[in-house]
Amino acid sequence: MRLLILTQYYPPETGAAQNRLHELAVRLKKLGVEVKVVTAMPNYPHMKIYEGYRRKCRMREEIDGIRVFRSWIYVRNSRSIIQRLLNYFSFVFTSFFAGWFRSGKSDLILCESPPLFLGMSAFLLSKIKRAGLVFNVSDLWPESAEKLGLIKSKTLLGVSTRLEECLYRKSVLVCGQTKGIVKNISGRFPDKQVYWLPNGANLSHYKPDQATTSWREEYGYGKDDFLLFYGGILGHAQGLEVILKAATRLKDRPHIKFIIMGNGPLDISLKDQKQELKLENVDFFESVSKAEMPAVLAAMDASVIPLKKLDLFKGAIPSKIFESLAMKIPILLGVEGEAKQLFIEEGQAGLAYEPENDAALAEKVVLLSSDPGLCKTLGNQAREYAEKYFDRDKIADEFYHELLKIKK
Repeated sequence: MRLLILTQYYPPETGAAQNRLHELAVRLKKLGVEVKVVTAMPNYPHMKIYEGYRRKCRMREEIDGIRVFRSWIYVRNSRSIIQRLLNYFSFVFTSFFAGWFRSGKSDLILCESPPLFLGMSAFLLSKIKRAGLVFNVSDLWPESAEKLGLIKSKTLLGVSTRLEECLYRKSVLVCGQTKGIVKNISGRFPDKQVYWLPNGANLSHYKPDQATTSWREEYGYGKDDFLLFYGGILGHAQGLEVILKAATRLKDRPHIKFIIMGNGPLDISLKDQKQELKLENVDFFESVSKAEMPAVLAAMDASVIPLKKLDLFKGAIPSKIFESLAMKIPILLGVEGEAKQLFIEEGQAGLAYEPENDAALAEKVVLLSSDPGLCKTLGNQAREYAEKYFDRDKIADEFYHELLKIKK
């Protein structure tokens, strides 16, 4: 089987889509699939082309045995919708030619959405190559963009919705990253086959019982400090202000400290808020590589997983959950709906608090920090749940057999 993965985001970038797709590609290759990737020059999340990739229109490389074909993309660090669309459509254009002339023959094309518009390139390539289109939806777009206020143009929203529906119809298989996404698409297209392709944990990479770390000592934290970790994009959807407000409530407990690691559009704003609130119990760190994450997580006592209180996010499962589960780190989950049902009610991997409710978050932090036994129990249950349902090896194996059905 020859599989072409078409995605705007791929390592060496760090992020949910990047890690998930690469981990899937590596595992499918081990199962005998000939996997190739067409992607953009790496630039996320700083919106700046990485060193070593600049001033190049195209490039070929190999990452962990996966052949990767890169093409030019327009990049500007701007929140303007025009600049964002130029970013998306530049890669739609260049990815089409990279896929047509450079990637060879394919039996199936797996297209990652968002960005939704990349589906245009994927659809045309599927026709030229006579390959089946597998459309992988990690976020319901344009619905999420509208509800977050990122796109307000009715014309653009209408065109995007028609494109979304067309791509679903033209695909031989539609995949959804969450059960909520699967349910949404299945409800709108009852005759379309929709497959649940969840994110998961690389359990062979995250080994909590073997992890050693000097991270606390290196950054001046004491062994009695209770460290709460947030790692990921510093964006609008996450509602990270709840962490700063909870930290304000906990100023009288100096051993409780919040670690915020990552980059994103609200990076400067959040740091400014920290200064305004005079918070000495919140520290910001740059993102680290995947190889460094086990040592970082091994130094933490709990993870905070926040999202804004929107109905849209009741079907969301933040990818940062899985690393914490794998490392036996209990989670404080500020997400309602599917994530709460899976990881709190079923998996018993942590405690839930109402999204954007800083008083509720502070209360759960105090509860965990005062009960080491509870932390250990929740952490053990987290790992067990990940092993049972969210092992990336199992996820890839099941997906491989689903692809075999389509190819036949």
